[in-house]
Amino acid sequence: MEWTDEGIVLGVRRHGEASAVVELLTRAHGRHLGLVRGAASVRMRPWLQPGNGVRAVWRARLDEHLGIYAIEGTRLRAAGLLASSHAVYGVTHLAALARLLPERDPHEDIYEMLERTLDDFDDAGDAAIHLVRFELAMLAELGFGLDLQHCAATGETTDLIYVSPKSGGAVSRAAGEPWADRLLRLPPFLREDESRHDRGSEQDLLDGFQLTGLFLLRHVLEPRGQSHSDARDGFISAVTKPRAKTSATSA
Repeated sequence: MEWTDEGIVLGVRRHGEASAVVELLTRAHGRHLGLVRGAASVRMRPWLQPGNGVRAVWRARLDEHLGIYAIEGTRLRAAGLLASSHAVYGVTHLAALARLLPERDPHEDIYEMLERTLDDFDDAGDAAIHLVRFELAMLAELGFGLDLQHCAATGETTDLIYVSPKSGGAVSRAAGEPWADRLLRLPPFLREDESRHDRGSEQDLLDGFQLTGLFLLRHVLEPRGQSHSDARDGFISAVTKPRAKTSATSA
C-alpha cells in the first residue's frame, strides 16, 4: 500500500530513541497516523511541528497497519505561530478539534478551512473569528450544523440577532425580543449580510465562542465523556484580554 498526499501536522508522539508517530490531517486521506524514522534529527524536527504543511508519502504492507511516513516540509508556519500566545493555544485547540473526526475518513472541506485558518492566524482578532467559524464548520461536518440563515420562528432571513439554545436556529429581533434573556446572541460577524465587514468586538468574540461552545459540548464532547480543552480557554483569554486592556487605556 502506498499513497502521496499533502497534510497538516496535528501532533507528534515520540517512539523509541529517534522515531515518532506523526498525526496528520491530510487532504484526501483524512486524519492519518504514521511512523517517521529519524524524526529527532536536526533536519526533521523543524518540519514536524503542529501547524506545518507537509508533503507525505505513506507506505504499509496492509491498509490497517500504522505504516511509515516519508515527510517533507512545504509550509513551515510553526516558527511564526509560536511567536504569539494566542497562536500557540489556537493551534493546539485546532488539532484537538480535528481529532474529533474519524480516523482515515476524508474531510477535504475541513482540511482546506484549517489551512486557510492557519495561514491567517497572525492577528488575534482575525484568528478568533476564524476559530469560531471553524468550530461551526466542525459541528456541521459531524452532523450537528446550526441554521443561522433563517429565523426558527418565522422563517425570515433578515435582522437575525439571536440563536435558540434548544434548536440551534437563528431568531429574528422581533420574534426573539420577548425571550431575549433566554436566547444566545448571534454576533454580527456570523450574520450573512455583515460577515465580510465586521471584525468583532471583544463581546462579539465571547458571544461567538459561547454559541459554538454550547453545542460542541452538548452534541460532540459530552457524549464522548470529554469537555472543552484548556487550550480553548487559553485561546479565548489570549484574544480578549489584550482588547480589554486596550479599551481601558483608551478610556
